[in-house]
Amino acid sequence: MVNSSKPWLKNYPEGVPHDVDISAYSSLLEMFDEAFDHYPNRRACEYLGKFLTYGELDVHSRHFAAYLQNIGLEPGARIAIMLPNVMQYQIAMLGVLRAGFVVVNVNPLYTARELEHQIKDSGASALIVLENFAHVYQQIASSVPLKKVIVTSMGEMIGFKGAIVNFVVRKVKKLVPAWHLPGHTLFTQALSEGGRHQWKKPRTTLDDIAFLQYTGGTTGLSKGAILLHRNILSNVLQTDLWLEPGLKRKPVDQLVFLCALPLYHIFALTACALMGMRKGGMLILVPNPRDFDGFIKLLKKHPDINIFPGVNTLFNALMHKPEFASVKFPNILATIGGGMAMQKVVADQWQKMTGAPIAEGYGLSETSPVACVNSPLIESFTGYIGLPVSGTEVRILDDAGNEVPFGNPGEICIRGPQVMAGYWNKPEETKNVMTADGFFRSGDIGIMNADGYTKIVDRKKDMVLVSGFNVYPNEVEEVLSLIPGVLECAVIGVPDEDSGEAVKAFIVKQDPDLTEEAILAYCKENLTNYKRPKHIVFRNDLPKTNVGKILRRELRDL
Repeated sequence: MVNSSKPWLKNYPEGVPHDVDISAYSSLLEMFDEAFDHYPNRRACEYLGKFLTYGELDVHSRHFAAYLQNIGLEPGARIAIMLPNVMQYQIAMLGVLRAGFVVVNVNPLYTARELEHQIKDSGASALIVLENFAHVYQQIASSVPLKKVIVTSMGEMIGFKGAIVNFVVRKVKKLVPAWHLPGHTLFTQALSEGGRHQWKKPRTTLDDIAFLQYTGGTTGLSKGAILLHRNILSNVLQTDLWLEPGLKRKPVDQLVFLCALPLYHIFALTACALMGMRKGGMLILVPNPRDFDGFIKLLKKHPDINIFPGVNTLFNALMHKPEFASVKFPNILATIGGGMAMQKVVADQWQKMTGAPIAEGYGLSETSPVACVNSPLIESFTGYIGLPVSGTEVRILDDAGNEVPFGNPGEICIRGPQVMAGYWNKPEETKNVMTADGFFRSGDIGIMNADGYTKIVDRKKDMVLVSGFNVYPNEVEEVLSLIPGVLECAVIGVPDEDSGEAVKAFIVKQDPDLTEEAILAYCKENLTNYKRPKHIVFRNDLPKTNVGKILRRELRDL
C-alpha cells in the first residue's frame, strides 16, 4: 500500500483542520494591519533591553515604505536586506512589503562573491546593510551599482544606549571594517524622510511576490525561491493551526518568541517574525547567538519564553556550557527543532535539562518552510518529522516517480499552498524539481509509516554509495553522537579504489582523550561493516551555515 490515501489525517491533533483557509486576507499586508489595529500598545520586540511596540513598528515601517516609494524604484522592485537580528530588520522587512516591493533576504556573512551573485541574480535595486558588512558591498559596488544603499548600525534605533553599543562595536571590538559608499543613506534618515511623505498602500494581491528566498547554496550557487504572498500567508496560518492545541494547554496574555535563529532565514522568518505578528507576540531578538555567554545571560532574564525554535547544533552547544544548567524554562509551550536533522541524544538531553520535549519539524526555503511538524503535545522526542500540516500532501517517490510502499525509502515530495511558485529566472531548474502533478521534489530521502509519520533518512546528494550499498550520513552521525566524548560530528563519502566510496567522519572532541580506536570499536558494535567510517579526522570545529547547519559540502571540498 502506498501513501496517497493521506493516512496522516486520522492522526491530526483534535481541533486541527485538514485544510487551511486564507480567504480572509488579500495579502500579507492585511495580516500586518490586523496586528497593528489589535495590539498597538503591546511590545512587538525586545533588542538589547530596548522595546518596540506594535504601534511604533506600524509607524516606522510605514515611514520606511513611504521612503522607498519616493526614491524612483520600479514597480515590483527587489530590495536586498543584509541584516542580523536587529530592530531594523523587522522595520525594513515590513516596510519593503508595505511599499509594494519584494524582500530579498541576504546572509550578512556572505563574501563579496556571494553577495554579487545574489544581487545580480535577483536584480535588486537597493540594499539595506549593517555597517559591519558595508565593506563587502563596497568591494563590488562598481560592478553591481544600486539605486540606493541604506546603512545602519547595531545601536542606531536604541537611543543613548545605542551610542555606547556602537562605540564598543566600532572602537573596542573593532567589528566594523573601514568602508566608503558615496551617496548612502542612514536608516534613521530614511525613516525621517519617509515621515515627510504620504504612504500609499499598494494594491498587493495573494499572487504577488513577497520574498525571493535564496536557498543556502550548500550544494552550489544559491537559487531564489519565489514565495508569493499566498505561499507565506498559507504557511503562517498552517503553523498557527498546528501550534494552537499546544498553546491552549497553558494560555498566556502574550506569546514570547525567542529569536536566536537569524530572521533572514526562512525558518525564523516564518516561525518567529511573521508568526509573532499573527499572534500579537513579542520577539526577543538575539543578534549573535554564538556569543553563548551573552545568550545564556539573556535566557536567564527571560523565564517568560514560550516558543523556542532552534537547530540541533544550537541546542547541543548550549547544553555543553556549564552555565546553561541554571537556565529555567517554566513557561515554555513549544520547542521546535528544524533546519537540519535532530539527533536523539541531543533531544533527550534537552528534555532532561529543560523539561521540554523538542517537536521536530521539516521544511525548505521552497516550502515557506513548514511542510511537516510534530504536535506540540508530544511527551518526548519521536525521531520523526511529524505529519504534513493542514492542506499539505507528502508522497515518497522512487527515482522513476512512483510511490513506494510504507517503510521504504524514497524522495520526499510535497504539494500544498506553501510550495514556491518556482525559482527566479530559472524555468529549467523549476521544471526539474516539480512533478507533473505539482509535487516539489525535496532532494531529501525519507520513509513514511502507515500512520503518515515521516522520518528523514538523508539528503539525496549526501548519500554515500559503498560497494553498491546506500549509506546515509545522518544514520552514521547519529551513532557517532552517542559516543561519550564526541561533541559534534559530520560524515561524508570519499572516493575509494575498492568500494567506489568510503565513509569519512569528522569529529570535534569534547573529551580530549577520545581516540580513533575507541570510535572504531563503538562503530563495530553499532554499525554494519559497510557503514563504518574508514577514515576519521579530528577537528577543532566544523564548517556551518549561519543557522548552524553543518556544511558537508565544505568538508568534501577539503
